[in-house]
Amino acid sequence: MNSNNPLPHPDLRPAARAVAQLAEGIGNERLGDPTPCPQYAVRELLGHLVGLATAFRDAGRKDLGPTTGTDPQAALPELPDDWRTLLPLRLDELARAWVPVAAWEGQTQAGGIALPAQIAGRVAVNELVVHGWDLARATGQPYAPEEASLRLSYELLEPSDHDPGREAIFGPVVEVPAGASLLDQVVGRSGRRPDWRPGD
Repeated sequence: MNSNNPLPHPDLRPAARAVAQLAEGIGNERLGDPTPCPQYAVRELLGHLVGLATAFRDAGRKDLGPTTGTDPQAALPELPDDWRTLLPLRLDELARAWVPVAAWEGQTQAGGIALPAQIAGRVAVNELVVHGWDLARATGQPYAPEEASLRLSYELLEPSDHDPGREAIFGPVVEVPAGASLLDQVVGRSGRRPDWRPGD
């Protein structure tokens, strides 16, 4: 357990706050800009973040239903008109939902997939870390996630011969130079190029 984290499980609050701060710095003129996710402009990426924050909030609460039972790849995300107030609210609710120990116990559901809550909570952290990088890189903002969140993502994204479906979700691992930062290693493991820039 990280000495900076008094909880007996991963803390989603730093990663959620980092994404909320990035969203706050995005002007309307950036919504059509490309992101490292080829199918998403900034608008769709923000819409995806609203959806995943809602889904993983409900997964933590064990409030299973349409929000946790829908495949996020089923349709291109739409950005709600009130996203500037809705996204930080949902991110805060997401982080708070995973504070109780009970959130990490038993089974839950996310993206239409039933899985152990211990895994779902870690997937939520990773989604925030990686999509936070996507958002920061697309909009030219600095990004320095908390080390504990980065280490969780690094471990979660470790390639495994026992998970043949991994590349369908993340894409092939992108090799990074020896001595690369932990963030660049996470980005590479997620199938992204750490040197990606808009226009690539």
